[in-house]
Amino acid sequence: MCGITAYCGNGFALPFLMQGLSKLEYRGYDSAGVTTLEKDGLKTVKCKGRLKSLEEKLQDFKMEGHVGIGHTRWATHGIPSNLNSHPHTNDDETISLVHNGIIENYRELKEELIQKGYHFQSETDSEVVVHLLDDYYDGDLFEAVKKVLKRIEGSYALCIVSTLEPNKVIVAKKDSPLIIGKADGAYVAASDIPALLEYTKDVYFLDDYEMAILQENHIDFFTHEGEPIVKELVNVPYDLEAAKKDGYDTFMLKEIYEQPHVIAETLRGRIVNQKIVLDELNDIDFHQFNKVYFVACGTAYHASLCGSQVLERATKLPVIATVASEFRYNDPLVDEQTLAIFVSQSGETADTLAALRLAKEKGATTIAIANVLGSTISRDANYVLYTCAGPEIAVASTKAYTTQLVLLILLAYYIAQELGKKIDYELIQQLNTIPQYVESILEDYDIFKNYAQMLENLHDAYFIGRSLDYASVLEGALKLKEVSYVHADAYVAGELKHGPIALIEDGSVVIAVATQPHIAAKTISNIQETMARGAKVILFTTHGEEVKNVENTYYLPDVVPTLQAILVAIPLQLIAYYTACIKGCDVDKPRNLAKSVTVE
Repeated sequence: MCGITAYCGNGFALPFLMQGLSKLEYRGYDSAGVTTLEKDGLKTVKCKGRLKSLEEKLQDFKMEGHVGIGHTRWATHGIPSNLNSHPHTNDDETISLVHNGIIENYRELKEELIQKGYHFQSETDSEVVVHLLDDYYDGDLFEAVKKVLKRIEGSYALCIVSTLEPNKVIVAKKDSPLIIGKADGAYVAASDIPALLEYTKDVYFLDDYEMAILQENHIDFFTHEGEPIVKELVNVPYDLEAAKKDGYDTFMLKEIYEQPHVIAETLRGRIVNQKIVLDELNDIDFHQFNKVYFVACGTAYHASLCGSQVLERATKLPVIATVASEFRYNDPLVDEQTLAIFVSQSGETADTLAALRLAKEKGATTIAIANVLGSTISRDANYVLYTCAGPEIAVASTKAYTTQLVLLILLAYYIAQELGKKIDYELIQQLNTIPQYVESILEDYDIFKNYAQMLENLHDAYFIGRSLDYASVLEGALKLKEVSYVHADAYVAGELKHGPIALIEDGSVVIAVATQPHIAAKTISNIQETMARGAKVILFTTHGEEVKNVENTYYLPDVVPTLQAILVAIPLQLIAYYTACIKGCDVDKPRNLAKSVTVE
C-alpha cells in the first residue's frame, strides 16, 4: 500500500525522493522517511504523520548524498510511529531498506535473528529483512540479497542501499509494484509511474521474482537466482500535468470533471460501423466457455456486478460476480471452460492478483481490465484491455469506475457479437453519445450540492435500487462512506420490508435509483414506504416513470437502460463529494484508506 522511491545518480537524491513520495500520497500512508548515503555514512530521517511533518524535520539536516531511498508507510504490522516508519537500518547502520508488502514468515525469522543477538527497534515485519541481510552479508551485497529472497515468504518490493557498496541501489520484487526509470544521469525507482514523470518517461517494468542493480550510468537485471536478463525500456504516454489539480480544489473534483474526456478516450476506435472492435481478444474462441467469473474488489467489484448482469443478458451464459478476497478461499468451480475477468484500477490489487493466479492454475482463460500500463495484473493475465482514465490521484475512485463500466459493457456485447447473439444496436449507437450526456449532468452540479446539504447533520444514509441500479447504489453508498464518513448502507429495494425499513425514521435520507423500466415502478413503490415513515427521498429516475410526492427527483437523460449505470454514477459521486466538503473532510485522502491495496 505504501509508496517507495529510490535514486542513484549524479545529482542529489533527496529532491527526487521527496517529490516522488508527494506524487505517491494518493496511495495512502501514515508515516514517511528517507535515507541518503552521505560521506560519513547513512543518514535516515523519518516520522509519523504527513509528508509535511517529514519536510519540516528535514530542515534540521543536511543531506547531499547521490544515493537514497524513500518511503511512505500504511500500517500493517505495528501502529503508526516514528520507530515503525521506514527506512529500516541494521544495528551498525551500514544497510538500509524500504519495503512494500508483507513478510508472512517474519515471526519465525525474527525469533531466529533474536537468538543470534539482533536487536529490533520496531514492530514491523520489514525490519526482519534488513537484519537478515546483515546476517548473510559476506562481502557481496547482491549475494546476500539473493539468500534473503530465498528465506522470506509473502509480498515485497525492496530497495536497498549500503555504505559497504555505496554507489548502487539493489531492488527486488514479488507481488508488489516497482517501476524503474532511466533519467538524465541517474536511475530511479518508485511504486508508481507518477513518481517518475518529473524526471523521466522511459521506464522498465520489473516482474515478479526479478531484481536490478541501479548505478549512476548503468543498470543490470537478474532473476532471483542471479541469472542475467534483458528488460525492454518503455516510453510511457503519461503527462506530469495529469497528476496536478489543474485549477480544481481537489483531485477528486478534477477527476469527476475529466469523465467526459476519459470515457470518450476509452471508447475511441472501439465501435466501427456498429461493430465492437476489441482486437486484443481476437485469439479467444468464446464458444469454448460454459461460465464466466468477474472478480474484483471495492469499486471495481461494483463495476463488475453491473458488467456481469449485462454479459449474462447479452450472451445467456451463466455469469458470477465475486469479491476477490473470497474467490480463492471458496474453492471456485473453475476449469478450462471458464472465462475469468479480473478488474482493477491499479492493476496491483493483492487479492485480485491472487485470484487471477488461482484461476490460471485451474486452467481458466483470463482477461484483465486495468488502467495502468504494464501493471502486474495486466502482465499476468492471458489478455488485457485498458481503460483510458489516466492517472487517478484521489483515493476515492471516480473516473476509473465509469471507464470500467464503459469497457465492461463493450466487452459484454463484443462477446455476444462473437457468439452470434442478437445485438442491441441502439445501445451501440448511444455509447458514443455518453460523454456528451455526462457533460450535461455535470452542469447540474448545484442540484447535487443542494442534495448534499440534506446530509450535513446526518450520521446515516440509505441507498436503494434494483437490478443494475443495485450495483449503482452500492457504489454511491461506498463513495459517501469513503469521503464524508457518513454511514451509508445500500439495499436491494425489495428487501427493505424484510428488515432494513426498521431503521427508517423521521428525517432519514433515502437515495433511490430507478432507471430500469422493468423494475422501476417497484422501486418507486418502495420509496413511498420509506416516505410514509418520515424519510426524505432523493430519486434518480428517467422520464416516463410515474413519481408521486418526491420533491427531490432528478431525471436522467433518455438513453437505453443499460447505459444509465454510467450516467447515474456522476450525481452520486458529486453528492458524496459535496457532503465531504460540507463536513470539512480531506476529500483526496480519506482516513484509513489507501489508493492501491497491495496487501491482503
